[in-house]
This record gives sequence, structure tokens and C-alpha cells, in this order.
Amino acid sequence: MSTALSINAIDLHYGAAQALKSVSLTCRPGRITAVLGRNGVGKSSTLRAITGINSITAGEIRFGDELLKKSPPYKRARMGIGYVPQGREIFSLLTVRENLETGYAGLPRADKTIPPYILELFPVLKSMLSRRGGDLSGGQQQQLAIGRALVTRPSVLVLDEPTEGIQPSIIKDIGRALQFLRDEKGMTILLVEQFLDFCREIADDIYVMDRGEIQHAGPASDLDLPEVRRHLMV
Repeated sequence: MSTALSINAIDLHYGAAQALKSVSLTCRPGRITAVLGRNGVGKSSTLRAITGINSITAGEIRFGDELLKKSPPYKRARMGIGYVPQGREIFSLLTVRENLETGYAGLPRADKTIPPYILELFPVLKSMLSRRGGDLSGGQQQQLAIGRALVTRPSVLVLDEPTEGIQPSIIKDIGRALQFLRDEKGMTILLVEQFLDFCREIADDIYVMDRGEIQHAGPASDLDLPEVRRHLMV
């Protein structure tokens, strides 16, 4: 089976501190892959390496058949890697529409539109297009951050803790949206999460991290294994 995204034995350092140690994972096309683990084990660093925000110090990252090397984040976005950062990072003084339109930056002129399916997935955004991003609730801002990434027309969507601080009803909406993107749009999705029930419900494949290393890889059903849960207990 082909791979949409793969990382092979990557290391990442922040100064003298090593955040990732020989991390390898594969995201297969049209599947949801979840990376789980406690706080501070390297999950977000893995996404920052994939998106080019932080440079790796060893190993390689491949997007399809292409070796990413030192490609900056904007080039990876143009290639088809969409990123939803932890904390959402929307523009609070811009309107919802303007926030979505920031996704136009790397697109050719013909594609500088908001795909209708985004507003169908998240109808609250359609009703609030003229409201400032800062006026939205945390859950609505998360939907906006996902929508903004989708405007870039990604083939791989990377999300950092999309359920963090979100009310249960919107978590369900986000779960349904990610399943729609996988099943109807054929999108490959990689998410970092700590909410086990969310991953158990929507993920196809899981990786469990601890101390900057991958400790387990397998199907989402492995979340019920004692040796997996041991790495996830606080």
C-alpha cells in the first residue's frame, strides 16, 4: 500500500535537549492516524517537524514520493499539508470570513474561494462569517481553524489536539467532520490527541509516544491493551 506521509527515524533537538529520538510513523492514504501520549513526550514536536516549523537533526520525512528535506512551512502547505495548530491561533480581530481567506495565500487565483463543503461541515461558521474571530467560543474557533486549513486544499490534514478545551457537543461535530473528510474526500488525517475515547471512535491507526520515542504502533483497537494504556496513564 502507498503512503501519503511517512517519517523515518527522525531526531529533533531544541538546543542541547533532544525532543524526538528516532521517531518513525506512516500515514496511509484515506485513513485517520492518531498519535497519543502524555504531555511533553514529543507529540507536538513530531507535527512541527512534519510541517517544517522545526528542523529535524536526523532522519527523513516523505510526502508521497517526495523527500521534504529542509522545505519551509509555506512550501509544505502548497504541496498539500494542511495544519491546525494547538491553541487554534486564529486571528481574533479578523472576521470569520477573513480568517478563512488567509488560507488563500498559497493558492492559484482560480482556487481562491471557500469550498462550500466547509460551511456545510461547520454551519455555525456560515452564520457568523461577519463576526470577529475573537467573538467565537473556543469550540467555534477550533472549527474555524480546521476550516482555514481546509481552504488550502490539503491532501493531508495535520491537527494538534483538536479536542483540547472543547465542549462535548462540538467534539462530536469535529469527529464527524474528520470522518467525512476521510470517507467522502479521501483525505489523509494525522492528529495528536490525549482524548482516548475520541481516538477509539474515529482513528484507524495509532502510535503511542513516551519520552520522545514511539512505544507502540497498531490499530485503534490496541488502545484497550494494558501495555498501551500504561504509556497513557498520568
